Amino acid sequence: MDLLLLLQAVIMGAVEGLTEFLPISSTGHLIIAGDLLNFLDKDRRDVFGIAIQLGAILAVCWVYRMRLWQVASTWHTQASQRFVCNLAIAFLPAALLGFLFIQTIKLHLFNPTAVACAFIAGAFVILWADKREHTITVQTVEDMCWRDALKVGCAQAL
Repeated sequence: MDLLLLLQAVIMGAVEGLTEFLPISSTGHLIIAGDLLNFLDKDRRDVFGIAIQLGAILAVCWVYRMRLWQVASTWHTQASQRFVCNLAIAFLPAALLGFLFIQTIKLHLFNPTAVACAFIAGAFVILWADKREHTITVQTVEDMCWRDALKVGCAQAL
């Protein structure tokens, strides 16, 4: 067994685990960490990233299992239907952009330089947003109207 490869895989797993539950890009951190570690070739690194992110997605589902079960078991209620509807609307901007620009996204955005620049730009946006006056108008997903969900989706896609 290649111990260096095992150590690199452990580091990549730790990067994914530490960044998945934070409001930062776990994928971006995997791209940068993989490049810094010279971890595998690009195709095998991508497969590894998909595999560990699948684990992270399952972990998120586990953490929110009670909420997911509640929505699934009360599908007939307006609150559950609104939750699912808002989730679908928030998903649409990223799905549409991904569908329309997949080749351009792959070519230009999945590299360490683009990710690092996006991290820096994102940091400035966060600093700017933190300085603004905040008025909380929505407490839960069920309180959101479709326009709120669309705004969240557009911000996420950005």
